[in-house]
Amino acid sequence: MSILPHGTLEGVKVALLSDCFLPRLGGIEVQVADLAHHLQRAGHEVEVFTATGNGADRSTTPRDEQGIIVHRFDLGLPGGIPINPLAVPEVRRRLQGGGFAVAHVHMGVVSPFAVDAARTALGLGLPTAVTWHCVIDGSAPVHRALGYAARWAERGAALSAVSAMAADRVHRIVPPQTRVSVLPNGIDVARWRRPEGLADVTVPPLRIVAAQRMVRRKRPDALIDLLLRARELVPSGIALQAEVVGDGPAREGLVRRLEVDGVDWISLPGRVTRKQLRDLHWRSHVFVSAARLEAFGIASLEARTAGLALVVREGTGARDFVSMGLSGLLADTDDGLAEAVARLATRPTLLAKLQQHNRRVPPAEDWPTVVKSTVAEYRRAQQQATVR
Repeated sequence: MSILPHGTLEGVKVALLSDCFLPRLGGIEVQVADLAHHLQRAGHEVEVFTATGNGADRSTTPRDEQGIIVHRFDLGLPGGIPINPLAVPEVRRRLQGGGFAVAHVHMGVVSPFAVDAARTALGLGLPTAVTWHCVIDGSAPVHRALGYAARWAERGAALSAVSAMAADRVHRIVPPQTRVSVLPNGIDVARWRRPEGLADVTVPPLRIVAAQRMVRRKRPDALIDLLLRARELVPSGIALQAEVVGDGPAREGLVRRLEVDGVDWISLPGRVTRKQLRDLHWRSHVFVSAARLEAFGIASLEARTAGLALVVREGTGARDFVSMGLSGLLADTDDGLAEAVARLATRPTLLAKLQQHNRRVPPAEDWPTVVKSTVAEYRRAQQQATVR
């Protein structure tokens, strides 16, 4: 496990550190798990450190979980909240004695475990990469006042975020000369790509999909509003059908709202498996997201890989893989998103153009490419640790 003379990391042992991990479901959880497996397939040794529990068993003994060693530090808090400030000494001991070449810390909106992990790894002199999976927006003054990101940069950490938009926000809380790389989320293109020869789904109805957690930050109410507005803009003779998949505290209220209003063309089936979501994409036409603070948009990338036309907000992380008029339509407002859906419902040539592009041209964020970029960040972390 070493750095070769030409600078390529080969067979390194990596510690991935994240507050959130499977079986908890969310973007970071799935991405960290997928990254672990793809790094391992590329010849690296990977262990995961997390404050997320795995059921009733709260043992901190490292365990092999589907081929990955996972260190869990679960305090057993209500709702499975992944916080454990008491874990720091043991995390330090295991990082120090584990033979790791690099630590890769994954940051979310609130990440006390990851913050402690970054501080611990850097304190040990371990080369450290830190990736933000969130948008630092209104909280930027707080982050600047706390100063931890700036201190990490000064101590040689390789900082990155999952999109250009998210990286720009991180850059605002660190010294101006700090480099903040873009390290995107990855996708298994072969798994999501629409099979050749699969029959097209006829239009109408225009089949619309949205996939998200039903939490305020993802704006599910705004999504329903824009779908209803699109229905008003589309001639009554053109049928629409929408499935908004995902679960969360807002779902029950939205179901009641649609029932009371007699809206039967929008359904909220709840959580589905990845395979079920993929199959839903393959029999649909358009994917819609109303999220504004979207650091990346893995659900949008999945839909784009599956060949759907995308309708997403301008200025989000999805902008990195959505080209206006080529792979999707972008808008600055909810009304603009509704109008974009209406355009696709009434302009079959435009809809077919976007779908055909996304079916023919795979996204750049395939896992082999993302693994290479990740290893490049590890190399940068090692180089920056060496010069300090």
